[in-house]
Amino acid sequence: MIDFRPILFIVGLLLATLAVAMTLPALADAVSGHPDWQVFAASAAFTFFIGMVLILTTRSSKRRINLRQAFVLVAACWLVIPIVGALPFTFALLELDYTDAFFEAMSGVTTTGATVLVGLDTAPPGILLWRALLQWLGGIGIIAMAITVLPILGVGGMQLFRMESSDKSEKAMPRMAQVATFTGLIYLAATMLCASLYWAAGMNGFDAVAHAMTTLATGGFSTHDGSVGHFDSALIDTVAVAFMIVGSLPFVLYLRAVRGAPGHLWRDEQVRLFFTIVAVSVAGMTFYLNIVGGVEVLSALRLSAFNVISVITGTGYATADFSAWGGFAVAALFCMMFIGGCAGSTTCGLKIFRFQVLYAAAHIQLRRLLQPNGVFIPYYNGKPIEDSVLASVMAFFFLFILCWVALAVGLGLAGLDFITAASGAASAISNVGPGLGPVIGPAGHYADLPDSAKWLLSAGMLLGRLELFTILVLLMPSFWRA
Repeated sequence: MIDFRPILFIVGLLLATLAVAMTLPALADAVSGHPDWQVFAASAAFTFFIGMVLILTTRSSKRRINLRQAFVLVAACWLVIPIVGALPFTFALLELDYTDAFFEAMSGVTTTGATVLVGLDTAPPGILLWRALLQWLGGIGIIAMAITVLPILGVGGMQLFRMESSDKSEKAMPRMAQVATFTGLIYLAATMLCASLYWAAGMNGFDAVAHAMTTLATGGFSTHDGSVGHFDSALIDTVAVAFMIVGSLPFVLYLRAVRGAPGHLWRDEQVRLFFTIVAVSVAGMTFYLNIVGGVEVLSALRLSAFNVISVITGTGYATADFSAWGGFAVAALFCMMFIGGCAGSTTCGLKIFRFQVLYAAAHIQLRRLLQPNGVFIPYYNGKPIEDSVLASVMAFFFLFILCWVALAVGLGLAGLDFITAASGAASAISNVGPGLGPVIGPAGHYADLPDSAKWLLSAGMLLGRLELFTILVLLMPSFWRA
């Protein structure tokens, strides 16, 4: 039987940390004179109390956890945060019911960016800051998990990056805990730099900080209903594009660059392919908007660069209603929803390295058809790919498509039309945010969806953020047998 004490102890620490984070929006509301500061203060006190109870009642000298406990711990942490993080949304003057509050919190912590809130331009600062904080914490959380946990669990081919962490000649730091700590400091420094550049580009201080947190986390929550398009500034768009890309690259490589090896960043195969995909996609969309849509070249470049990169990275910002750009644009952007960024970044989606592994496997298979007696070995970053990695990646692709189809069918049964159901399922499981069409597109929101659809989408966000296997393995009866 699984010993839940180490799991509950860590959950308690997480709740205590979350309670401290709640004091920041409480202060923001108190300074602005908004009564919601009491809601955040009460939520922080309640959360801190529960966290301390778990810490004090589950303390043990045994701190090591086994494989099954690790799976439960990851799922528990990413469920507890939205459950508790929904409290301020529920009791604030917004008067959201718990379904909407949970959806907003889940969208925040999974850095999805789908929202049920309208009237953000007049929303209290505490709520706006809390949404940004949830995404910022979710961003650093997924980076830490990708560095320390997923390679050990072997989820979806992530064991591929365990080869690098076990190679002493390429190891960024002696221990993974140190790697996570210093990567977190880089994440914080990048956020501060992004906020400074937003402020210099014309945002006020509050908007700059909030958007910096959601940009680097590739989350997409904004302080305005018009998203980044509200500012109508080419300079702000440029800052956003730059830091969406920063958030989409492996943070461990930033650490290596800081430690004197900047060449690792460009030599990484997934980084090069990511930039290639971005460049080709932006160029193609720019050409389409200019030739077919009649948009002036520089305007087309600005529109396509921002919105294409936002979709590919799963950030979900928008400066235009791209669902009205025409059939080609809608189809192309729908496909881009699935791509995602690099492993070890804040992005979700299928991830660049999985496309590379799958391509390497397909290429080897084609060569074997031509030379049946030949010996061919697929490589990634100059290293042979193990059979277990190939199997994990192919299984991940199959389950990803299967879960997307199942989620789309479920949304259809909940009463959604085809475009809304299909794009909503893709947006949720890829953690992109906006879908396609007039309901949940860039100019829409998720508030009018039925509650059943919101719970299904919340489940899809969790599945996508935790790489599918981490959740699905818990549904196996054999997992819980002693």
